[in-house]
Amino acid sequence: MSLRSFIIALQIIFLMASQGYAQTPDDRLDWWRNARFGMFIHWGPVSLKGTEIGWSRGKQVPREEYDQLYKRFNPEKFSAKEWVQIAKDAGMKYIVLTTKHHDGFCLWDTKTTDYNIMNTPFGRDVVKELVEECKKQGIVFSAYYSILDWYNPDYNTANAHGGPGYQLPAGEKADMERYVTYMYTHLKELTENYGPLGIMWFDGEWEKPWTHERGLALYKYVRSLQDDIIINNRVDKGRAGMAGTTKTDMDYAGDYDTPEQEIGKFQTDRPWESCITICRQWAWKPNDKMKSLDELIRTLVMTAGGDGNLLLNVGPMPDGRIEPRQVERLRELGQWLQENGESIYGTRGGPYSPGDWGVSTWKNGNIYLHVLDDKTEKLTLPLPGRKVSKCYKIHGEAVPFSIKNDKIVINLAVVKKDEPDTIIVMELANE
Repeated sequence: MSLRSFIIALQIIFLMASQGYAQTPDDRLDWWRNARFGMFIHWGPVSLKGTEIGWSRGKQVPREEYDQLYKRFNPEKFSAKEWVQIAKDAGMKYIVLTTKHHDGFCLWDTKTTDYNIMNTPFGRDVVKELVEECKKQGIVFSAYYSILDWYNPDYNTANAHGGPGYQLPAGEKADMERYVTYMYTHLKELTENYGPLGIMWFDGEWEKPWTHERGLALYKYVRSLQDDIIINNRVDKGRAGMAGTTKTDMDYAGDYDTPEQEIGKFQTDRPWESCITICRQWAWKPNDKMKSLDELIRTLVMTAGGDGNLLLNVGPMPDGRIEPRQVERLRELGQWLQENGESIYGTRGGPYSPGDWGVSTWKNGNIYLHVLDDKTEKLTLPLPGRKVSKCYKIHGEAVPFSIKNDKIVINLAVVKKDEPDTIIVMELANE
């Protein structure tokens, strides 16, 4: 064995022995990392317009109109049972709902503001109904919460009320400390009245009023409300743009990184989760372009192969239903997971880094090679540090391989490829 091959083998052995997770040996995150796949839901009165939640306020939709949409919001076809069942059928293990987005509208029965779901014609507590249904169906409920709030006059930025040049009404003065108290009350309501929650998914940390010190304090406060809750890195100022990785120049709060609309990089030393839309817009948009089944499978596989989670977003319609074509696509994805989920759930990314051929995942004594390039006829990889007992297509025939120069060479030329992912199981000897 060459020195280089020996070093690679040692690295792989160490990776597998340590579960590939060196930074946060915290069992709070175990269920989430094993789940691998969740549903993101962006929804609110803005669905009446079909424009983006929060961001279209003061741009595509005048502030005055946007802020009055809730008075017409009556999603009579909303069914928590159906939403949760759709997530379950898709193979998702947890749900993250936008309890309050940047527009400040609250989807639960809060006592802090009248700008909430109970003051719509619908008048039902969406968060409560989803929490109860998630418990019945074995799905973990989690809450998205926007730190910034462009509706609340105490949140003091120019952007808060729809753009530069806006002036607060006469006699009103923004008070960020008062706003933080308002926010803390919300989080107390959510954790105590609707918990325990799986994740508190923060957003909106990038604007000026939010500071590193406030981020540290908020992380500590939420953990004081529920110690085992998982909190993303957007609680603090450490996120490096859409790539979502946490910067290392300071000790930032947050349990995991949050790449947005892109697959995170291969990273086993810190947990991460890519949030990606099933269409293009986060909130519902009529005739929005939807991703193909192949694209969604590839996205899920490449995320797991990079050692991350996928939080796939849907935007329900104004009548309360998740769009039927999205439901059909999710159930197709769930069918694929029924057949191939053992290579995703409970796995870790690696031990091989992603390549042009595809990615790998592993658990117990199996390495799953996800061959995403159907032109790959021969796959040459470093030996995994344990004897390879056999290789075979998942639920299928044996695949021939040979050992040459401290590498395993897998012959894919004789293998019938599966679109978009041919999964080869490399079974290791129990040594």
